[in-house]
Amino acid sequence: MKQVKHEGAAKKPAPTIYELAPEIKPGQSIELLKELHILTRDGKLNQDSRRKLKQVYHLVQFIEPLVREVLEQQGGNSQGVTLVDHGAGKSYLGFILYDLLFKDKAAGEGGHIYGIETREELVQKSTELAARLQFGGMSFLNLSVAESTESDRLPPTVDVVTALHACNTATDDAIDFALKKKARHIVLVPCCQAEVASVLRKNKGKDLGRSALTEIWRHPIHTREFGSQITNVLRCLQLEAHGYQVTVTELVGWEHSMKNELIVATYKNLPRKRPAERLQQVLAEVGLEEMAQRFYI
Repeated sequence: MKQVKHEGAAKKPAPTIYELAPEIKPGQSIELLKELHILTRDGKLNQDSRRKLKQVYHLVQFIEPLVREVLEQQGGNSQGVTLVDHGAGKSYLGFILYDLLFKDKAAGEGGHIYGIETREELVQKSTELAARLQFGGMSFLNLSVAESTESDRLPPTVDVVTALHACNTATDDAIDFALKKKARHIVLVPCCQAEVASVLRKNKGKDLGRSALTEIWRHPIHTREFGSQITNVLRCLQLEAHGYQVTVTELVGWEHSMKNELIVATYKNLPRKRPAERLQQVLAEVGLEEMAQRFYI
């Protein structure tokens, strides 16, 4: 006997966007993810966007504990966390950090995120998006990293400084900014680094007869690679010479970038003498004495 379907039978509800894209965290702004082109207009997450989101989440995993530590140290007198993101670009990191960690805080407690970017059109777009999303604790400034250090548009001290793929000396400028602003935490993903390699290249002729170690960077490709490596070694020593505890690890997830080193520094007021001495010794050993001002202590 043929069964008749009941017209009133309940239809299975359509899956929510969180079910369709389980990578999205509960409460995360769907509008934001669409504006950042992580989600398509119809709420889908393609493979490229899934990878991009994974990369940002991986960074958030490192930064979130630092933000929470600052809030815990502030105790009942919480003024929120001041975070400055250098070389912000389209501010993927800043927006997602604000969305996940700041937006639900009471007024004045969530803190403030500043995005520093030299491309004026990106600053304008980010400013408009923050206003549209009512992310009142976000500001975007059309400045270079070096300019931001002297700008009165930023507070005299900050809690967290990030610089992700800030090219060449911009990473060093971000370190300078962090030191002068007495940052508690610094998160760096250094990018292309040519300044040290150029000095090694310039001095190579006279250094070849001085030490056998010069063979490490005698060939041009080794000059470039060693220059990049020694630059980050010097940066870590500089931070340690200012009392920071430094951790260096691999930023898993950035599959399409060879610049995969993550440096996280936390101010602990540690002894400075030994790293300061080692910094000077390394500069002398590889013929980089003229760069002492760059890696100042």
